[in-house]
Amino acid sequence: MESPPHSPDLQASRRAAAEQSMGTSEEAIYGAIERRLEEMQSAGDVLDFGAGTGQLTRRLLRSGRFRSVTAADLFPRSDQLPAEVRWLQRDLNDPLPVADASYDVVVAAEVIEHLENPRALCREFFRLLRVGGQAVVSTPNNESWRALVALLVRGHFVAFGPTAYPAHITALTRLDLERVLAEAGFREIAFAFTDSGGIPGLPVRSWQSILGARARGLRFSDNVIVTARKVS
Repeated sequence: MESPPHSPDLQASRRAAAEQSMGTSEEAIYGAIERRLEEMQSAGDVLDFGAGTGQLTRRLLRSGRFRSVTAADLFPRSDQLPAEVRWLQRDLNDPLPVADASYDVVVAAEVIEHLENPRALCREFFRLLRVGGQAVVSTPNNESWRALVALLVRGHFVAFGPTAYPAHITALTRLDLERVLAEAGFREIAFAFTDSGGIPGLPVRSWQSILGARARGLRFSDNVIVTARKVS
């Protein structure tokens, strides 16, 4: 499947936006994704969609859960990736040059907020997955206390202000995520949280450092993980 042609200006702007994120996410996000994969007993062929520098890709490989690991990103392949990882260097706004029903699991860690069309993205995940396959998607949690205070005071969610743009361009709530996944055909949609979140105005201090285990879930997590299954 060939990607549609894009103007040089669009290609350059998308590359600059990708480079702004540095191709990595936080440990709390990776850990929460790994917990969900374990809870769902995920296995088979996995695609790390938006792999960046390959940090999560290596963790997926080391887990021993998967028969094969493929990674896709606008970035070139990292020299640190083991040879058995298949790398697809593509603009993730476009369909991947991969056959339908190629994977059992698609993981997208902090990717959907970088892309232009979340509905097209979820349809692409549905296409790529086999029946019974799982999508695991993380994104900034725009319903945390920190995000809501920023919206009230500054007029935008905390992860979507001027310093985050144009890397973060698509802000989604749980309702948005549920809608785009359901419209793509997914079922068994569920949410989990990183249980790691900064305090409004003092992001270097976490709720957890003050409130301990009581600071869990929706209002106290900077990131949300949504999982869904292709049942038919």
